[in-house]
Amino acid sequence: MPPVYLDNAASTRISEPVLAAMTDVMRTSWGNPSSQHPQGAAARGHLEVARRRLLAALGDPADDGRRGDIVWTSGCTEADALAVLGAAQTRPGAIVVSSIEHAAVGGLAARLGASRAAVFVDPGRDGVIDPAAVAGAAAGAAVVSIVMVQNEIGVIQPVAAIARAVRRVAPACHLHIDAAQAFGKVPIDARAIGADSIALAGHKLHGPKGVGALWLRTGVVLEPLWVGGGQQHGLRGGTQDAPGATGMGLAAELAVAALPAERTRWLALAAQITAILGARGVEFRQLVPDAIRAPHILALGVAGVPATALRTVLASRGVYISTGSACAERDGHGKPSPVLLAIGLAPDTGMCRLSFGHDTTEADAEQAAHAIADVALELRARERRTQTVISPAS
Repeated sequence: MPPVYLDNAASTRISEPVLAAMTDVMRTSWGNPSSQHPQGAAARGHLEVARRRLLAALGDPADDGRRGDIVWTSGCTEADALAVLGAAQTRPGAIVVSSIEHAAVGGLAARLGASRAAVFVDPGRDGVIDPAAVAGAAAGAAVVSIVMVQNEIGVIQPVAAIARAVRRVAPACHLHIDAAQAFGKVPIDARAIGADSIALAGHKLHGPKGVGALWLRTGVVLEPLWVGGGQQHGLRGGTQDAPGATGMGLAAELAVAALPAERTRWLALAAQITAILGARGVEFRQLVPDAIRAPHILALGVAGVPATALRTVLASRGVYISTGSACAERDGHGKPSPVLLAIGLAPDTGMCRLSFGHDTTEADAEQAAHAIADVALELRARERRTQTVISPAS
């Protein structure tokens, strides 16, 4: 059987329409968008189409009272850095983030904490961040940054309520949202959230890697991360990537259009998997209820099964999952996950993250569920035998 890829929260396969659109731009419009000749104008035209598509997908269409604009970046990590560092350099005050941010923001807060106060707000036992807790830490803050969908377990944060609470106590602070896992997976209305900036990634929604964007509210002042040729109003110097922007803009348009149907389908795939696991006798816990999770992420705690062993054996059998954030796993330090500690996951429970894309099928879900059941039951039996052998005689 072909491999089953259930790690779409880490990255998605680029869609054929997106690939075709990017290829066309690379073949026909290779000029520098800053050049004042027809080839440059052609590249600028593609950037403008992509910008309008992305703004519309964010609920801030260019022709309907637009509240912000797009800064193209190399990905969500750069977009986070431009927003958080760029805002911090323009004003004094603390940096306030949740303790369950992606490392792209958590690392920035730790770095800034060497020169100013950095405050980390813990979530509740359900993984949800309390707006009142953020507001309580935000008085006099320079920057508040919150992840919209937590990347390990998929819990959706009440970012609009957080924004309202923060504005009451710190109206001048910069409020940033990391929406890498949210965009194209849950509805986003940039005008209604109340944020100053929103960071996005192309490769999370069947677009290209190496391209991202920062939605920036009109009038917000940031310091650029570097100087260059003055592109993008001086906020991000460097030749703009017209093919990459084209791919991201189209991927965003397609993802948002498909979202209502995909949400229903992804929830059904998750229910299919959990039903099979239950029927096979696997002891597991769904870590986030359907009502407060992004539909493409199903995080499970499997009792008595080491997460790394589960992932490794599944990969050898052609089922690709994650035991958390792929970005975090690369550090090799084996530190406990703050979000898993916050929700009270038992130490002997292995966490696995299954994440769906537009190309995930019912057959994929069935194959993966049976493979997970097979491996989990095998590993659980092995762990029990090991415990029996090493236990002292009575």
